[in-house]
Amino acid sequence: MKEAIIYDSLSGNTESLAQTIKEQKKDIIYEKIKETTKETIKDINILYIGSPIIKGTCTKKIEDLLMSLENKKIFLFFTAGYGGSKEYYETLKNRILEYISKTNQILGVFFCQGKMNDTVKDRYVDLIKEHPDDRKLQVSLENFEQAKTHPNEKDKEHLIEEIRKINLT
Repeated sequence: MKEAIIYDSLSGNTESLAQTIKEQKKDIIYEKIKETTKETIKDINILYIGSPIIKGTCTKKIEDLLMSLENKKIFLFFTAGYGGSKEYYETLKNRILEYISKTNQILGVFFCQGKMNDTVKDRYVDLIKEHPDDRKLQVSLENFEQAKTHPNEKDKEHLIEEIRKINLT
């Protein structure tokens, strides 16, 4: 069976996970999404598709790709700045799965936290100065600090464990 890793990455988090999958595979197409990706994967059976979460969903490029797929086996992987909440990840998963035709088979979905740009922290700090009693802002700032170490080796190990569970490695 032919396999491919297709990903989008803005800060390197999702690319790091894509590289982790590539290290486990010998003969696999590996590509950051581009205009010709749909042509590249037309004869591929199994796709590993990754994206950062931006404003509550995958990137537009990945969304467009997911909407175009028919009769594929797909393993999805995502990085999100906000982490630690299975409920949040479940909401994201359900939102993204709506982009995918039912002719496809979803083999698995993996989420982990990813570091965020320092401008996000700056925004939180400024907002806390304006609203010092807002506990949600303080939690967001704490989350930012926690996210700085992700994806880490444990996240990558969990990714590979999830892939192994579906016997694709």
